[in-house]
Amino acid sequence: MNRQLITFEVEGQTFGIDIMGIREIRAWSPTTRLPRVPDFVAGVVNLRGIVLPVIDLAARLGWNKSKPGERHVIIVTEVNGQLKGMIVDAVRDIVTFDQASLQPPPTTGDEVLPFLEGLASLDDRMVMVLDLAALTHELEYRDAA
Repeated sequence: MNRQLITFEVEGQTFGIDIMGIREIRAWSPTTRLPRVPDFVAGVVNLRGIVLPVIDLAARLGWNKSKPGERHVIIVTEVNGQLKGMIVDAVRDIVTFDQASLQPPPTTGDEVLPFLEGLASLDDRMVMVLDLAALTHELEYRDAA
């Protein structure tokens, strides 16, 4: 069974998200910071009258926080009926691959790689396929609280 991903870069690494979870890709716009949110939440932006929470994907992955500027983009996703944005360095392309070729995330001892659905080898690069529900799980919990 074939599957399509939108691929993008964060800190020089290639990631992919299932195209069915993407609602739109928009140019960078500054976020409004919020008090008492996790470090990986960059803030919110106005998306045609909707307050859209925006995740700094680099920070969410445990890397350094992004210093977003005009070259960055916000990928708007829908997870469990809720819209969330993610700051990424650049969007690359749409790729199709065989779902059966998706490799499970590697084990790193006791460490768990909770945000990775798996790894796809496409041409000469490795694409880390992200699990959208896992990435936004803490945000959904806070939204419900």
